[in-house]
Amino acid sequence: MKNIISKLMKYFVDPDYRFEVNLSMGKYNNMDDEEFIRLLWKRFYGKNDGTTVGLPELNLQNPQTLCEKLQWLKLYYRKPEMTIMVDKYRVKEYVSKIVGEEHVIPTIGVWDKADDIDISTLPDKFVLKCTHSSGGMITCRDKNLFDFRAAKTFLSKILKRNHYFSAREWPYKDVQPRIIAEPLIEQLGTISSTEYKLTCMNGHVAFVSICTGVAHTDFDKRWNDHYDPDFNKLEWYVNYRPAPLAPEKPRKWNDLIAFCEKLCGDFPYVRVDTYMIDEKIIFGEYTFFTWGGFMKFNPKEWDLKLGRMLELPKTKTSL
Repeated sequence: MKNIISKLMKYFVDPDYRFEVNLSMGKYNNMDDEEFIRLLWKRFYGKNDGTTVGLPELNLQNPQTLCEKLQWLKLYYRKPEMTIMVDKYRVKEYVSKIVGEEHVIPTIGVWDKADDIDISTLPDKFVLKCTHSSGGMITCRDKNLFDFRAAKTFLSKILKRNHYFSAREWPYKDVQPRIIAEPLIEQLGTISSTEYKLTCMNGHVAFVSICTGVAHTDFDKRWNDHYDPDFNKLEWYVNYRPAPLAPEKPRKWNDLIAFCEKLCGDFPYVRVDTYMIDEKIIFGEYTFFTWGGFMKFNPKEWDLKLGRMLELPKTKTSL
């Protein structure tokens, strides 16, 4: 009872908490996309914490910074294949046709509901992922110790969410919610893991983020270092700081650049996430709006510097 009263008090006195509760309850689901994005923009950039770039009002008429341009793309650049590309199941066939299935993690099984999963058919080590969202993943390193009931409860909860409503990232809106199983790749998901996230603008790699540590963890347990295509260090960060010891240049750096430029197509902005497993480049996922397009750069001028690199389409597209 005390916990309920405490939450009610917090709801009435803490606007940030109240917003998160209302968002989780779907209060804003019927709000127009532009109106909601402007609301998020003011909440994110409107606080006087020394990190805002320019005025907190979102400029959609003449966007200049990278984050402004990503909001413009959310609203005015929509192609049907983007829905396939963010679907963690359907994207595998899409990517295989471009670079070959050997660069894609195989699928062990796919299910519409968590209760449909027969754990006896899975190997001793595996990964379960929701196909329609970010962060809906569970890793099993020993099936004998795996809490399958808790996993099903978690996955069932994630299946009910539509990732689109959290920041209006349009490609997620119509992705079919499913669960897939993949073999566990031992090199991933540990403190020594490395991911290569290549941000492409207008068909070419603009910069590469070398991410070390465990994904989706605390900001002090993961490190991101950013480089241009010639492996010159870019001195900025967003949330995750650079590693204490800068990563070495991968031996297949040029192959990595070429691989992602094959996959990025002619999209104005798309990030191609990859891994290097036993000297083979493995596709991870596509991301069209890094951090939902809400980033506070340090130093802050990099938001504008990167924004100048991104050329927006001259005409708007919508479905």
